[in-house]
Amino acid sequence: MPVVASLSRNLRSVFYWYALATAVVALDQWTKALALRLLEYAEPVVVSGFFNLTLLYNKGAAFSLLSDAGGWQHWLFSGIALVVAVLISVWLYRLPARARLEPLALALVLGGAIGNLIDRLRFGHVVDFIQLHYRELYWPAFNIADSAITVGAVLLFFLLLRGDRGRQQ
Repeated sequence: MPVVASLSRNLRSVFYWYALATAVVALDQWTKALALRLLEYAEPVVVSGFFNLTLLYNKGAAFSLLSDAGGWQHWLFSGIALVVAVLISVWLYRLPARARLEPLALALVLGGAIGNLIDRLRFGHVVDFIQLHYRELYWPAFNIADSAITVGAVLLFFLLLRGDRGRQQ
């Protein structure tokens, strides 16, 4: 019985973080569906002087790394995303119930990884549509999943710099 009680306590404490990851996936997939329906490929829609909506496809990793490889990268990046998702799911489950910032960061990375994995499996590429720029200097296009991964990774980095104190808050 103690094992069952411990299991249910862990599931209750981690449920909210899995729900956040699921919400990230849902928002990511919804915005990508809108972009696919409303935008023409590679035709920018100017939103402001530094922000465009531009539908682009990324067969590579971050910043289109390896996007011109022969197709093997699709399986490599899909496999990496799947392994990362499983490892983060286990990591989240094993965190103490009092942890707040670390599971927040992990849930964001998990949701982003799954969102982009879904694209790779459905389309063979990741759908990007957010484009920031300053004059003629353009940041590579990205999406909600990429944003969640970035925010989560930065938060994890700062928690790492702080040490174990970050787990307590």
